[in-house]
Amino acid sequence: MKTRRQYDEEFKKMAVELADAKGSIKNTADELGITPQILTRWRKEHSFAQTDNLSGRTGPSQEQQEILRLRKELKQAELERDILKKAVGIFSRNDGTFFSS
Repeated sequence: MKTRRQYDEEFKKMAVELADAKGSIKNTADELGITPQILTRWRKEHSFAQTDNLSGRTGPSQEQQEILRLRKELKQAELERDILKKAVGIFSRNDGTFFSS
């Protein structure tokens, strides 16, 4: 019979922060030797704890909000760049299908 491993709150918090920083629950869980389901559950528990009035915190700090905003902007810029690269590749083919001479 397997015994259940127990993790302290500090480990859980650090795992959630690492997953948020990496942007991948699966990769983080694999690195830490836990299942993605456990990490997802810890993430939900952590988000509830942040909004708990007893803790005095009401959510992410301004720095965390700024980081999240910048990450979203970066992902959008990368997506736009990739689309433009594909478009340049398509239009730079000089096979006569897009340009008439």
